[in-house]
Amino acid sequence: MTIRATNQADVIPLRPLPTAADPAPRALPREPLWRDLVGEVLRRERQSQGRTLKDVAETARISMPYLSEVERGLKEASSEVLAAAAQALGLRLADVLALAGERLVSLTAARSRPGPVGAGGGRRSVNPSGPMGGVLLAA
Repeated sequence: MTIRATNQADVIPLRPLPTAADPAPRALPREPLWRDLVGEVLRRERQSQGRTLKDVAETARISMPYLSEVERGLKEASSEVLAAAAQALGLRLADVLALAGERLVSLTAARSRPGPVGAGGGRRSVNPSGPMGGVLLAA
């Protein structure tokens, strides 16, 4: 066995890669990742306050490039980093996580629903214009 052969490893993707035999891509978007949702919450809150990335990063004592990566869903931040960013925005960690959780429920419901929800039955419907695309109960 050569050195080259011993240094090769099998890479197992977390999500299966599409193949030529797969049907056309589905209309449903990929399943949301927690880091994307948390980053979206932090960015929307920061922007709604009219604050810069630099300002929030300095207040939270986080590097600006790292906070930017967290907001874009490129980094999975620790709970300490998320708590610092939340506090810098005047929120609690629980607030950020609750907003991300609401968004996850909203997106998951939209993915699993075959079509528009009719009135009645108390079923959940997505309100994309609500805060963070929140979930409202249909009457």
